[in-house]
Amino acid sequence: MAQDIRELFKSEHKTITQEKMPANHQDRFLEKLEHELPVKRKSDFNWLRIAASLVLMLGLSYGGYKYFEPTTLVKPVNTVATTKPETTKTLGDVSPGLKKVEDYYLASINLELSKITYTPETKDLFDGYVDQLSVLNKEYQKLSVELTENGPSELTVNALIDNLKFRLNLLYRLREQLKEFNASDTQNNEASQSI
Repeated sequence: MAQDIRELFKSEHKTITQEKMPANHQDRFLEKLEHELPVKRKSDFNWLRIAASLVLMLGLSYGGYKYFEPTTLVKPVNTVATTKPETTKTLGDVSPGLKKVEDYYLASINLELSKITYTPETKDLFDGYVDQLSVLNKEYQKLSVELTENGPSELTVNALIDNLKFRLNLLYRLREQLKEFNASDTQNNEASQSI
């Protein structure tokens, strides 16, 4: 019962090699294969799908870029040689301590302005002081522009603080002169009424 496998293959090999395949066997096999598993033809719209995908990707990329892009202000080009930056730095932008100093002086200046009352007789005196205040205010703005463009320096910071001091002292002098004027006016009125 046990047979040698080598002998079995030798005998089978002789019978297999003698048989020949029909000439159209391969063609019939390919027909049956194509019938069972048909090859799908490539669509003419594949290039449209690729183009649509590219357009979609480009659109999403551009939208994402615009969404996450930091907003920048476009400054108009001036033909004047000196241009003023949109936002100027103040003492408060340099340090918190300087912000306290600036806030103190600005609050004091506003308080003194609110306390000052003038009459038609003191209008000329008041207008003169207001003109001096506006000159100091313009100088303060120029110093702020310098601080923005050149960065903080000891000279610029001291000049800004001195400007605030000058404005406050100017308002103190105005208040004192108005008091003196009102006091002398009151004495003149009393003297003229007693006669």
